[in-house]
Amino acid sequence: MTTTPTPLTEPSIHSDGLNRERIHANGITFSVVVEGDPNGQPVLLLHGWPDSSALWRYLVPVLADAGFRVIAPDLRGCGDTDRPEDESTYAIANILADVNAILDHYGIDKAHVVGHDYGAVLSWSFAGYFPQRVDRLTVLSVGHPNTFKERSVEQNAKSFYVLLFQFRGVAETWLSQNDWAKLREWLASSPDVDEYAQHLARPGALQAALAWYRTNVTPESLVTDALPTPTVTSRTMALWGTEDIALTEDFITRSAEHVDAPFRYERFEGAGHWLSLERPAEVNKFVLDFLTGE
Repeated sequence: MTTTPTPLTEPSIHSDGLNRERIHANGITFSVVVEGDPNGQPVLLLHGWPDSSALWRYLVPVLADAGFRVIAPDLRGCGDTDRPEDESTYAIANILADVNAILDHYGIDKAHVVGHDYGAVLSWSFAGYFPQRVDRLTVLSVGHPNTFKERSVEQNAKSFYVLLFQFRGVAETWLSQNDWAKLREWLASSPDVDEYAQHLARPGALQAALAWYRTNVTPESLVTDALPTPTVTSRTMALWGTEDIALTEDFITRSAEHVDAPFRYERFEGAGHWLSLERPAEVNKFVLDFLTGE
């Protein structure tokens, strides 16, 4: 697939001290966190919107110290990874190809997968379509894609941004005007909200971020029966916070219906959407216990 990446000439956005390297995979260049024992069991961490691999800065050292081999890319269009201008390259099928290509680059046949937000959607999809490559699956905040098709009125209200993002120019203005005031207000529960504004202000970054939604969650897809995501056969753990601004609890709990394997659910009272940043010690404990337990 032909892509036209935006040249990344600006300094790195990352200042968390994690070891990152740049690799070429599926036609573009990715920035990837690589930590831990090169011979350890691989764990792939997939961030969501509008984050980067920095989302995992508290989890990465814990997993690395436990002997895992940690791989956490800045996904297509995000962080220090290339930002293709062609929106069609952000289709979920191509992003799944990104994940396969990243694992292939590191010679990894099978990995534990941990995903948050859109990275959780990607993780569910990867586990469904490529079960041979996923050992255990951990998802934060977002349930199996099939459950979204039966969303409640409450979930529709929380998902207002999905439709807003379809309006070209309007969404960009709403998010960025007055020094990103609406973005800062809407995502205020994230400790990284100021960084989001700085990152999205870079050339092509906002357009790339919106392309994830404009390509994969079109208005038509919200009212039609799209191709269902396959049932997951990996042992799965789901985490959700009671103050989540974007997702309702039943979106997570009903996901058990789409998992043909043991399913574990952990509920975080008083926590919001960014569990790994708001409650890092608890998230780290649950993930490590899940990945090392029987």
